[in-house]
Amino acid sequence: MLSSTFSPDWLKLLSDPYAVLGVSVAADDRRVLKRYHAIAKVLHPDRYLFAESADQDFANQVFARLVNPAYEKIKHDKGRSEVMAMVRLQVRRLVRDSQLVPQSEIARELMRQPVHEAEIFYEHAIATLAEVQFQDLERFHLVSQQLDELNLIYLQLKMGDLFVREKRTGLVAASEVKPATQYIFARSEQSSSTVDYARRHYDRAQQYIKKEVWGQAVLELRDALKIAPHQAAYHALLGFAYLRQDMSGMAIVHFRQALKLDPTEPLATEFAPRLNLQAKSPSHPISTGTEPKLGSLFRLFRR
Repeated sequence: MLSSTFSPDWLKLLSDPYAVLGVSVAADDRRVLKRYHAIAKVLHPDRYLFAESADQDFANQVFARLVNPAYEKIKHDKGRSEVMAMVRLQVRRLVRDSQLVPQSEIARELMRQPVHEAEIFYEHAIATLAEVQFQDLERFHLVSQQLDELNLIYLQLKMGDLFVREKRTGLVAASEVKPATQYIFARSEQSSSTVDYARRHYDRAQQYIKKEVWGQAVLELRDALKIAPHQAAYHALLGFAYLRQDMSGMAIVHFRQALKLDPTEPLATEFAPRLNLQAKSPSHPISTGTEPKLGSLFRLFRR
């Protein structure tokens, strides 16, 4: 039997609907709906048929008074925009008053992350805490408060951005989430996985390019380069995407960078003569050992 009862104070303490649902502030409507359905299954009355009446009531109140209202607030674009505006205002006030001091270790670790790795760490931390958020309702409010703190710290790190781009999928697949008891992520583990996340953006960019959806390809490649800025192939493909949009200035910047990192990069060397670029062999070429191969996609570019 649960020793806790639903506290009315939670309605004030857990005012962030993203934290209540255990989703990233970058979640779009599909991710929010998917998470809502997952929580509904966990808290469904059928799972408490043989539980104490107090346990049943506790689960019902959590779902009815916190989960449902949270979902109603952010299930539509307008609601998410309004909530984000309020949370950003809260962050600015806390920063102004020097009151945004992380209490949990996982939030302090997020604050210590380099800017280009913060998004990966944040998504990973959200996914990990969400795994245990509703498994033990006695700790539900504690985990939710950690999620709330993560959101505040993440948005503080993103204060220079005008908006947070929503994504249909997180940076971390469910199968890759670390064990829920491990709330502190080792920096070495984080760095070893960053190329994989960058590669996902790169692979999605290739799919967009095959469909000639250049704008989306650019967004994916820019995200990839935030994570892995020394990948020559990513710069070259971004240069190609810009070139197809008649943005030759931006194309030259990225083709030049690709050639600087790898003078033999196939796509960059293909288009370098057309843009009057020359590859200069660097004294210490940067290579991660995981450079992606273009294959049939490169042949598509030659047309």
